[in-house]
Amino acid sequence: MTTAHERRIGEPVLTVAEVSLAFGGVKALQSVSFDVRQHEIRAIIGPNGAGKSSMLNVINGVYHPQQGTVTYKGAARREVSPHQAAAQGIARTFQNIALFRGMTVLDNIMTGRNLKMRCNFLQQALYWGAAQREELEHRRKVEEVIDFLEIQHIRKTPVGRLPYGLQKRVELGRALAAEPELLLLDEPMAGMNVEEKQDMCRFILDVNDQFGTTIVLIEHDMGVVMDISDRVVVLDYGRKIADGTPDEVRGDSKVIDAYLGVAH
Repeated sequence: MTTAHERRIGEPVLTVAEVSLAFGGVKALQSVSFDVRQHEIRAIIGPNGAGKSSMLNVINGVYHPQQGTVTYKGAARREVSPHQAAAQGIARTFQNIALFRGMTVLDNIMTGRNLKMRCNFLQQALYWGAAQREELEHRRKVEEVIDFLEIQHIRKTPVGRLPYGLQKRVELGRALAAEPELLLLDEPMAGMNVEEKQDMCRFILDVNDQFGTTIVLIEHDMGVVMDISDRVVVLDYGRKIADGTPDEVRGDSKVIDAYLGVAH
């Protein structure tokens, strides 16, 4: 039976076509192609060194591929800056937490609103009229994110004092504050205990369901990937070796070989 979630998945919003990326003699990606459909949760998996983070870096403009193109919302491009990608509605979390440790949770999440701010520096410094109204509106949006992630009790706490799992949730909050259409999550559950993983899974599913956000995630926990993903693409040594539903990928002999080390 087709679920409501499956029925509302739309046409491809992102298409990666024959993308190759090399650093000197190291081939990080080799002619990789796949697409991401609107509103779906798309997982990228593979052993360490498979090229997963490199692919996310290509999508949001950190790396520029030597070959191939990335098409986002109908516009094909090979080179785009991270700032331009963010302006186009692509937000990102990182494998290693990248927060301002001395700033509060509220202020960290507020930085996610940066591209939404229209007043200039002088207006913001004077904090009057339009600038004041704008900041109040941004703070309202941030408070909505804080409520959504259930972190009201730590909103005034400096991030550096928080346990790892809550820091990962704050980083997700900063990405959500940008109101992205496409959310890239690089190992959002790395280093978490079972309870923290369950919470993060719930938030990812709710972001996808309630906000309609398209999500691309890298994750090593196969239980998580198989439970929450609509489709999975598998990389190994920079090449795509499988692509399909979780059930299709789970039974693919190339995937089994890659994870068990049989093929190498």
